[in-house]
Amino acid sequence: MTTYRTLDVDGLDLFVREAGSADAEALVLLPGFPSSSAQYEGLLARLSHRLRLIAPDYPGFGHSSTPPVEAFDYTFDRLAELTERLLLDVLGLERFWLYVFDFGAPIGLRIAERHPGRIAGLIVQNGNAYEAGLGPQMDLQKAFAANRAGVEPQIRELLTLDVTRAQYFDGAGDPARIDPDAPLLDQHLMDQPHRKDAFVELLYDYQTNVARYPAWQAYLRDHRPPTLIAWGANDRFFTADGARAYLADLPDAELHLLDSGHFALAEHPDEIADLVAAFTERHSDRSGEAMRAA
Repeated sequence: MTTYRTLDVDGLDLFVREAGSADAEALVLLPGFPSSSAQYEGLLARLSHRLRLIAPDYPGFGHSSTPPVEAFDYTFDRLAELTERLLLDVLGLERFWLYVFDFGAPIGLRIAERHPGRIAGLIVQNGNAYEAGLGPQMDLQKAFAANRAGVEPQIRELLTLDVTRAQYFDGAGDPARIDPDAPLLDQHLMDQPHRKDAFVELLYDYQTNVARYPAWQAYLRDHRPPTLIAWGANDRFFTADGARAYLADLPDAELHLLDSGHFALAEHPDEIADLVAAFTERHSDRSGEAMRAA
């Protein structure tokens, strides 16, 4: 059974979906742009028999608070800080797996870098940490970082239903497997007050993630968390080269390239759920040893 609640973190209401037994190993599911924790409903239903699943909405996303940009610092550092406080201080997690997708990767890797001993392992789904993975759809992002005033009008044109829908369907192996309501929900939430301004700030701040790639790569090399990579191979935002790049620092990682685009989970929920269940089961003893060693 999935539960839905709102928790106070530093005076902000953060929405959380949870499923599974409180005694089970925890898996934190970090959503991406422009989605929300709703993207993980399928995994919550499929994995709650063996894992405790926690899917939060960051400020500005889903059902969480969205203060105006004048009153809140929409940066990846700040979102990671609040997510960390939610997980460690409010929910009291001692050890947990991280499922990172899109924006969830720079948020999750910030948390992992600061608390390596709490991370049982990683599931990476189209969550980039290497310049090799920056695909052609990220070219406008690079231009935005170099010329905010000149490029911002083009960035705002991306925050539309046609572009949101394209993120789901471009590169899909079988578009008929993707629920067409998913991009409609994302767009509805993005159209709420202050949301588009918040997303513009985060898209501009994405350059800080690229700057941190070397530090995250060092974290992966130094701590070698058990890692499953399930990646939509046809993603034009974060390409398959970004998935393969993880293997240089994590040679023992398990890599699966799926015939899908950016939102691979929307097209392959059963396959990804099976991969996650088998991988976390196989590495549960190792995660315990890693925690004790840290």
